[in-house]
Amino acid sequence: MSLLQKLFGSNERQISKLQPIVDQVNENEEKMKALSDEGIKEKTAEFKKRLKDGESLDDIMSEAFALVREAARRAIGERHYDVQIMGGIVLHQGKIAEMKTGEGKTLTSTLPIYLNALEGKGVHVVTVNDYLAKRDCNWMGIVYETLGLKTACITHEGGFLYKAQTVDKNAVDIEMENLNKVEKKEAYAADITYGTNNEFGFDYLRDNMAQSKEALSQREHHYAIVDEVDSILIDEARTPLIISAPDTESTKLYEQFSNIVPSLKRGEDFTVDEKLRSVAITDKGIEKIEDRLNIGNIYEEGKIQYVHHLEQSLKAQVLFERDKDYLVRDGEVIIVDEFTGRAQEGRRYSDGLHQAIEAKEKVPVQRESRTLATVTFQNYFRMYDKLSGMTGTANTSAEEFQKVYELEVVEIPTNRDMQRKDLADVVYKNERGKFNAIVAKIKELNAKGQPVLVGTVAIEKSEALSRALEKAKVSHSVLNAKFHEKEAQIIADAGQKGAVTIATNMAGRGTDIKLGDGVEDLGGLYIIGTERHEARRIDNQLRGRSGRQGDAGTTQFYISLDDELMRRFGGDRLKGIMERLGLPEDQPIENKMISKQIEGAQSKIEGFNFDIRKHVLDYDNVVNKQREVIYERRREALEKDDVKSDIFELLHEDTEEIVSAHVIGDRHNWEVKNIVKDVRGMFPFSEKAEKKLNEIIQDESKDDRETVAIAIEHVYAEAKIAYAAKEKENGEEAMRAIEKSILFRTIDQHWMNHLDAIDHLRQGIGLRGYGQQDPLIEYKKEAFDMFSQLIANIRHTVLHTIFRASIVRQEDSAVSRMTANMILSGGESNPQQFAAAAEKEKKEMMQNIPKVEKPIKSTKTVGRNDDCPCGSGKKYKKCCGK
Repeated sequence: MSLLQKLFGSNERQISKLQPIVDQVNENEEKMKALSDEGIKEKTAEFKKRLKDGESLDDIMSEAFALVREAARRAIGERHYDVQIMGGIVLHQGKIAEMKTGEGKTLTSTLPIYLNALEGKGVHVVTVNDYLAKRDCNWMGIVYETLGLKTACITHEGGFLYKAQTVDKNAVDIEMENLNKVEKKEAYAADITYGTNNEFGFDYLRDNMAQSKEALSQREHHYAIVDEVDSILIDEARTPLIISAPDTESTKLYEQFSNIVPSLKRGEDFTVDEKLRSVAITDKGIEKIEDRLNIGNIYEEGKIQYVHHLEQSLKAQVLFERDKDYLVRDGEVIIVDEFTGRAQEGRRYSDGLHQAIEAKEKVPVQRESRTLATVTFQNYFRMYDKLSGMTGTANTSAEEFQKVYELEVVEIPTNRDMQRKDLADVVYKNERGKFNAIVAKIKELNAKGQPVLVGTVAIEKSEALSRALEKAKVSHSVLNAKFHEKEAQIIADAGQKGAVTIATNMAGRGTDIKLGDGVEDLGGLYIIGTERHEARRIDNQLRGRSGRQGDAGTTQFYISLDDELMRRFGGDRLKGIMERLGLPEDQPIENKMISKQIEGAQSKIEGFNFDIRKHVLDYDNVVNKQREVIYERRREALEKDDVKSDIFELLHEDTEEIVSAHVIGDRHNWEVKNIVKDVRGMFPFSEKAEKKLNEIIQDESKDDRETVAIAIEHVYAEAKIAYAAKEKENGEEAMRAIEKSILFRTIDQHWMNHLDAIDHLRQGIGLRGYGQQDPLIEYKKEAFDMFSQLIANIRHTVLHTIFRASIVRQEDSAVSRMTANMILSGGESNPQQFAAAAEKEKKEMMQNIPKVEKPIKSTKTVGRNDDCPCGSGKKYKKCCGK
């Protein structure tokens, strides 16, 4: 028994605990069959009332599951098996249900989805792509409609509400007439919302940049079921969601280095560590670069940016391969997902790497970007009150699910016994020998009509195998990132007699492969893996395409010592042994030692990747706490019609800070003039008010603490008088609009700058380890100090800007109702029309935010010696840039 089983209980024990609930569901089946169609909807209303009256979801679970089973039977002609009821219970309990391919995960999920939707707080069903979101919404929408619930889906095209018109659960093309275009807000308001992880995450970020509550789309994060949970919560965990804006920095250096770097020699000018996927420039390489650039020392002050461009260009040239790591399409570099083989439209590598690849491929180099808002999937999904997931391959990552997400993995038994044969790996000396053997095997199987699915790890490999099959005159289909539009149809046909399908990694995941007539007698679907993946889960996913629902099938991996995994972990040594033994390239080896070595290598990489993801999470947790505070405050203000009380709270905090800063030590040394100077930098403070302040300070009948408190309240009272005057000048209604606009713009601008600063801190913090300091602890300390300064900067900027804002009335405006162009006026400092320019910039920014794929306009970075944009009249470095 493994340590995990000892800690969390064996799988068998967990399954045995589910059986009594399954029995209760079966007992309720006949009762639900007796209901009319209207009676089913009435039962839903009854469940909702019982929940309001104090019953829990667990109390009504067995009846609710029986009702869903009956609704599915009537609507789509499918009845949940007992094992699917077990899967539904596990999902409702907030765990991960591992269900083998073809066991009906989509149908299983309807049980907990319906049960949890009864609470009226919304259920999010997360899929890996838009096609599956639409398909599952369309297939299962009729079931929820039968039960009296609304279903919707979210894609990059927008929101869609389900309304039954045609239903064909076997159709590959989605019946779009069932999905009616609606605003995203309406889609999120449905009882059940299907969508991709990217769309849910980006909508969360967009909501936290919204300028009005009407612009919000998502509601609370109540319950989420993540389909293909290992793909989303593990494979994509290192990839943060980022809404960004282009920076002003020139792209010429990327092009310059892309011309220089190819002249460097591997092993002489730079070294490569394939295990860590890293490159390091040697001293000789540095000298070559300095000669080519005609500069003395690349590391001296003022030239350090050259190091960054050199490193990124070298990575682009050496570590990233075209048609494997990325595609070039229509003059753009498009990332290829290493796990699914799908093209990731709209995604970009960060830190200048994408620009370096663009320069390498001689396509237009886009500007680097500044982050406006960001969140990792790890932290986004941990926001849900309850989270669960389903997949066919979670067990090998059970430890990570438990440690990171506190999610337990439960293996659900198959409905029928597994008939698939998983053959031992065959190992060849080189890739040519392996490919020849694969082509020969495919020809042999194709001759008798047995369908074959071949899994490759890269586009270039799938295309090379395709060319070999064409030469051998074997008809076949290719599925990779270049042909994703045909994905569902190609995969659906892969089980037909005589079909040969080549798929990059797990493209087509989520689409069932059903066997054609007579294929079962031929041995079912034959799976050939052309290479072992670094994660065992991906290999198991490929195997899982065959043998669904007790079907026959066979799987086998063909491996060569040239494969990346073997090369990184000792393949060269084995290759040397084979060559000394004189083994021909077409003679396979089956050896337990090699199999163990492969498993050991996969285990090492899985552990290494887990450490990286854990490292990312440890650091992101720091920013996540800050993100929660900022977004929570912003949301509270957004949902109010009037934020005047919030502004007054900021005003009191600021006056308290100004006074307290100048009343340190002996009373006779208190700096009243400096208090007045700082206060007048924010709002008008009359001579009469100044005289009164002096009288308060000089009154020695009260102790110091009481005197300070009275002084603060006096300054605050004057601030409120000045505010009232400003409100009278602009009008009460307009002032409320100004307050909100300035508050949100200031929060967003300072948060963007803070993310930049935090990113710079994180990049350099690792060096603290050389000084015997823990980088993570140091990062937490400095990030806390920076966040405290952020809060103070937001407060200062909001107040200084509001006191200088005035309205220019526009007669031709759609608002007689005054549309405000805010212009700064008066005051001792006079930053010219700062608020008007910032408001214009904000509008330009917000127009583009929903289109995450395209960069949006950014502000110019403020120099340390420039006037501070907050309006204080001080240098930026002495004010908000401290």
